[in-house]
Amino acid sequence: MRPRMRMTAVAAGLALVAALAVTTGTAAASNAPAPSPKQEPTVQAEYFPGPAAEGRRVQVPATSPYSASAPAASSAARSADAAAATDGAVTVLSQTGPSSARMDVAIIGDGYTADQQADFLADARARWAEVTAVEPYRSYTGLFNVWAVGAVSAQSGISGDPSAGVVKNTALGSYFWCSSTERLICVDLAKVKSYAAKAPAADLVVVVSNSTKYGGAGYSGLGSSYPFAGVSTLSSDNSQSSLIAAHEIGHSIGLLADEYTYDSYGTYTGAEPVEPNSTVRTAAQLTSAQAKWYRWLGESDPSGGTVGTYTGSSYYPLGVYRPTADSLMRSLSTDKFNLPGREAMISGFYRYASSLTAATTATTVSRGQTVTVNVAALAAGLSRLDLRWYVDGTEVTQAKGLTSVVPGQLGVTADGRTHTLMARVTDTTDSLRDPKAKTAATDTLTWSVTS
Repeated sequence: MRPRMRMTAVAAGLALVAALAVTTGTAAASNAPAPSPKQEPTVQAEYFPGPAAEGRRVQVPATSPYSASAPAASSAARSADAAAATDGAVTVLSQTGPSSARMDVAIIGDGYTADQQADFLADARARWAEVTAVEPYRSYTGLFNVWAVGAVSAQSGISGDPSAGVVKNTALGSYFWCSSTERLICVDLAKVKSYAAKAPAADLVVVVSNSTKYGGAGYSGLGSSYPFAGVSTLSSDNSQSSLIAAHEIGHSIGLLADEYTYDSYGTYTGAEPVEPNSTVRTAAQLTSAQAKWYRWLGESDPSGGTVGTYTGSSYYPLGVYRPTADSLMRSLSTDKFNLPGREAMISGFYRYASSLTAATTATTVSRGQTVTVNVAALAAGLSRLDLRWYVDGTEVTQAKGLTSVVPGQLGVTADGRTHTLMARVTDTTDSLRDPKAKTAATDTLTWSVTS
């Protein structure tokens, strides 16, 4: 079986990308709370706050400026017994297979007191259900394990809600007005890492901050200090915030570029972007070079229209192209990844997860022994798993689709030789066209059979 990856940095340094709905504008706040006076490590941030605002890179603290300055909690909110019983408690929201063969998602709550942990669990389920209503998440939920980690906060709610001057003492230090940007929710990454470690495994972290106010963010390229691909933040009781998580996971797992633009960026003059959904080539040039999404050109797209090369991507309105007029990586006015983005997301899932696991864990079996495998239970939709068996490299056609076989019944004879039994599952979905992506969506298991 392909070794499961736990990816670290995708890009150099530590980056934060916040995706805010194009229908929601923000403005710099003159009364935004001041950061802690101590020197803190900072990370680069980039965001698109609204239709009339310009994108820019900013510095945001890696730790919360409110951890030390928050007011003392009331005795009721800090009930020692209640907090001790629930802080760090892990609840299984979905366990579809062993962590070694699944993408593990840790959802952590912030701004929930000890007696609000049931509310957190309800919010975690609701927001994750909204994320996984988006394709291709929906079809591939069988590749995810999802763990809810309860973090008990001294106070309910988060800093910056409803106004910039509000300060709350919370477990992860979540706060609006990060870098004077109202809808940008930042967190204390060290505390996030500490709570994420309580889950059996965490490839991806989603922080659900207790607020009705729209907002969120996405950290990616976290580096070796953080053993997960990315962190997304979103407010708990604003349903549109879930699209931020769906978008941000597109960066962390699909390695996708933002497809939105800002006039101030002007014309792109750099090298070919590394992301699969951004290019300096025209459609004809993509076809000639057999590059990027050339296999999808001219296809009807779920986001509307057809796949082509549309001017503007990666923040630049000129000199670089995206695959479709709109998509979830361009705006939150749609919940659709375009076809190249969908392919990149599915490929990303398979970088972390395997569709095939062994129920028979012994690597050497006898010809009369039953060998059993488990195939991921993927939702009906985009996925299409095909299970086949091979003896010494030759397919045994009558065994197609069987999850249990007996080598002797597949033609392994008692000839004194050691034979090789192999199970192979391939995702033959129409959403994968790149041969490399198809290879990534193939998993195999082998056994030595003694006769």
